[in-house]
Amino acid sequence: MPVARYFVTLFLLLGVLYAALFLGNGSNAPRLGLDLRGGTTVTLRALTESGDAPNAQDLQVARQIIEDRVNGLGVASAEVTTEGDRNIVISVPGEGGEQVKQLGATALLELRPVVLDPQTLGAATGSGDPSATGEVAPADPNAPADPNAPADPNAPADPNAPATGEPTAQPAAADQTANARPLPPLAQTEAPASDTPATDAPATETPATDAPATDGATEPPATGDPAAPNPTESAAPTQSIPLGAATQEEAAAIAAQLDCTVANLNATPPGAEQYMAACGPDGKYVLGPVLIKGTQVKDASSGYDTQTGQGWIVSVEFDNAGSTTWANYTGANVGARVAFTLDQQVLTAPVIQQRISGPTQITGQFTQETSTNLANSLKYGALPLTFTQSEARTVSATLGLGQLQAGLIAGAIGIGLVVLYCLIYYRVLGIVTIISLALSAALVYAVLVLLGRGIGLTLTLSGIAGFIVAIGITADSFVVFFERLKDEVREGRSMRSAVPRAWTRAKRTILSADAVSFLAAAILYFLTVGEVRGFAFTLGLSTVLDLVIVFLFTHPIVSWLSRFSWFSSPLVSGLGRGNHGATERAGSKVDRARSSRKKVAGAAASESAKERAAARRAALKEG
Repeated sequence: MPVARYFVTLFLLLGVLYAALFLGNGSNAPRLGLDLRGGTTVTLRALTESGDAPNAQDLQVARQIIEDRVNGLGVASAEVTTEGDRNIVISVPGEGGEQVKQLGATALLELRPVVLDPQTLGAATGSGDPSATGEVAPADPNAPADPNAPADPNAPADPNAPATGEPTAQPAAADQTANARPLPPLAQTEAPASDTPATDAPATETPATDAPATDGATEPPATGDPAAPNPTESAAPTQSIPLGAATQEEAAAIAAQLDCTVANLNATPPGAEQYMAACGPDGKYVLGPVLIKGTQVKDASSGYDTQTGQGWIVSVEFDNAGSTTWANYTGANVGARVAFTLDQQVLTAPVIQQRISGPTQITGQFTQETSTNLANSLKYGALPLTFTQSEARTVSATLGLGQLQAGLIAGAIGIGLVVLYCLIYYRVLGIVTIISLALSAALVYAVLVLLGRGIGLTLTLSGIAGFIVAIGITADSFVVFFERLKDEVREGRSMRSAVPRAWTRAKRTILSADAVSFLAAAILYFLTVGEVRGFAFTLGLSTVLDLVIVFLFTHPIVSWLSRFSWFSSPLVSGLGRGNHGATERAGSKVDRARSSRKKVAGAAASESAKERAAARRAALKEG
């Protein structure tokens, strides 16, 4: 293959890479990792009822779910690893840390009938958010949510649109009639017996119409000072209290002791299969048994409702069993309220308008970020463990910049030493080495930026260390080739004939060395996690690009230079010692040949003289 074709191939490759770099979307600089540009590290600690370490398999499942949630947020180069026997560590570079701090939520979605609402309980001590009341109604099938539409705070409100905070749905056209068997009313369901004494204060009768229960009349709420025991009386304030088999009166009594002003600590207690008291955006609720669990969620997505102006919504699709239960319940309980709870906190509690058999839309005071977080949490499943955030550490960008500068200084020193050695020892070949390293750096930079855009690859301190090590590997390839060339010249061959012979011998050594380096990098990448993987990736990438440079530039340029007579000069090529030794050996061979010829000529002359003397003596005797 002519030398020109190698150069054309190399520069065509560079042209394509840099065209994609400058003409594509995104930054033209590499993505920096957590240790270089700053970021957040969140440590989640698993909680168990016994206080012992959780099951290792459950911890791995939780780690995978959290990693899926992080990836669903589009956070680049986040690391989710286990630490010890109960910790999960999430590391996120840049400004995505606040989102990640919420990923430890269990994300246990439940649909429960509303037995007593804040108005009935008379304890609306919410946080001041808009009301969670609304309606469950079919959505317009011709008005799909736009996931990319921005919210317009100045848009006029539609007077016919449902109230903010209501879930709506898209029922199937064939499922508009309610033929399903209705569920029994909660108020008529016999509560299991409880050893807990009832309240001391007499209960006050309340009309059933004042408290929109799930179906029919409800039992009267308890008033006065509740005497029912509080299972969390000695613990810190909470936002939800599961009651197990508690009665409706006990649930109402315990609801009075809830503190809806504290933040959720992500230490969610186990769910209650019967009644429970929980907080919502507008106050306290008493909820009935679970209708549908989060494990029955088939898919979830977020989007912006551009038709009704409800803002950001979350669409939830149930599996077959969940869809059947939901359709039956909504068909049999039109006019009742149902609560959507996440991690035992009420998201919204709308009024059922008609039977719903299709996907259900959850609406509330969502932003794009919160709706995406909720959709991802529901989509990827509930965590098998409950976590509390034990540590949240932020690395400043200033510290990361200092580390980056230190790494670049170390790399510059290494490159400087390699360049100095090559110029002193190889001269013109040293210049070839410098140009080869520059082209290798150009390739590495372009590939690093493009991989950052494509797969979210980030440059970390360990990655910089991998590149610095790769400088030595690349320079070693040049040294192997040049030393083979020196050996050929010492054998007395001309520079032009020595180059192909030296390349044939050096090529096998270079391929073997780079194969070992790449294999080591691959083993490190697949068997390790975290920063070691970053080192292994950059080392493997640099090894591959080293082969590209050696085969497409270094060997062809040396072959081209060998055609010029001036390159054979010992002072120019840097192979002076080899050339001088070859000249001495060639001169000694000529001297030995001349000496041999002289000896042969002398021997022949002496033999001829002896023959002539013998002939003269014979002639004299005959005469």
